[in-house]
Amino acid sequence: MPYRALFFDLGNVLVPFDFRRSYGALEACSPLTIAEMSARLRASTLAPDYECGRLDDGQFFQSMSALLELECSLDDFREIWNCIFLPPTLVPEELLVDLRPRYTLLLLSNTNAMHFEFLRRHCPHLRHFHHLILSHEVGAQKPDAAIYRQALEAVGVRPEEVFFTDDLQENIEAARALGIDGEQFVGVETLEQHLRARGILDGAGVAG
Repeated sequence: MPYRALFFDLGNVLVPFDFRRSYGALEACSPLTIAEMSARLRASTLAPDYECGRLDDGQFFQSMSALLELECSLDDFREIWNCIFLPPTLVPEELLVDLRPRYTLLLLSNTNAMHFEFLRRHCPHLRHFHHLILSHEVGAQKPDAAIYRQALEAVGVRPEEVFFTDDLQENIEAARALGIDGEQFVGVETLEQHLRARGILDGAGVAG
């Protein structure tokens, strides 16, 4: 059965990021060390609660302030929270331009309101996607099967009609368990090789 849709992850596929940048900036607002802040956040449910839309921006900021003993404004926190993103993008915009006329493109991302608001303004790649399935809007995160089912429903395709790429292998395995074809993203050249092998991309590709 031919492919009809391509699902792309966002972070570290389209846009590189490094959470250490936020932790470094938060040190100026907290008496805690980076290691202490990271440990506290990992031990809490704040990040998944925010990324699944169970907290709004204000609630997340207040909870983070209490957890990490922050002394900063919401505007300052928003800037720090968004400083994780790094130029340049990983998948070139030209690849999406090439694929869009022939395939339905869907962005499938574990993200949150602050991050996506920032990326909507600064990442031109987003305009090429026909559909956006975002964890904070649909109330589920990868690798939960629910978010993949919502993506399939949004596009109206069968699992075997989809190719998916994500930087985390566990998310690829969860997609494969539902019948979605997927490969871990390790770089644009390898991605183009996977696309050419499936007849999705012709020629040398953008990276070539």
